Amino acid sequence: MTPISHHPACCSPLQDHWPLPFALPGVQLISTRFDPSLLDPEDFTRCGVPGMSAVSKRQTEFLAGRLCAREALRRATGEPCTPAVNEDRSPCWPTGAVGSITHGAGWAAAVVARHEQWRGIGLDVEKRLPPTRADRLVAEILTPRELEGYVELDEAQRALLVTLTFSLKESLFKALYPLVNKRFYFQEAELIDHDSTGRARLRLLSDLSEEWKSGAELDGQFVQFEDDYLLSLVSIPA
Repeated sequence: MTPISHHPACCSPLQDHWPLPFALPGVQLISTRFDPSLLDPEDFTRCGVPGMSAVSKRQTEFLAGRLCAREALRRATGEPCTPAVNEDRSPCWPTGAVGSITHGAGWAAAVVARHEQWRGIGLDVEKRLPPTRADRLVAEILTPRELEGYVELDEAQRALLVTLTFSLKESLFKALYPLVNKRFYFQEAELIDHDSTGRARLRLLSDLSEEWKSGAELDGQFVQFEDDYLLSLVSIPA
């Protein structure tokens, strides 16, 4: 495949780094910052990314995510390609690769790995929720067990807990959905452990498939960066 040299002004140079606390062998993470006000409608054509009909913010985050995914695929597999969009709106990864794309608040990233090493991988970025919004959303995101002790926390701790739980469950969904082909929601999994090192552990509360049943546990990790961003990842080894 002929490499595409154009890099749009709406995206910062792609960054190859690993901000999370625990490295995963064979997994590539590429990120960029994006600014919808700098999007040129011709950027999609110049970058070799299929265009889409949406507001400029959605177009820019889509473009940024696909550029990250293509570079992550190149580094992980040696084959740069732009993931298409499945009918369910999820990225369509090439055979032999697994991956995940995330974007929010001007930052986008993608992780990619070879399927022979990892069965599933989910990545999610969030800006920390304001305390008032966290309190409004908490009953939707946290299970009754996760809610134990919530009211005793101060508002900053509550906001962080809701943001963290939300993000890890989003990453869990992205990692598992391609394996179970079934949508599931916040109350169907719970965060059973997390610590100051960035380790996390989640447990399914519903049967999603013959393999992935209620009680199954998965590992996750997370990091806070630039004060108000939180990045989480859930990975399933081969």
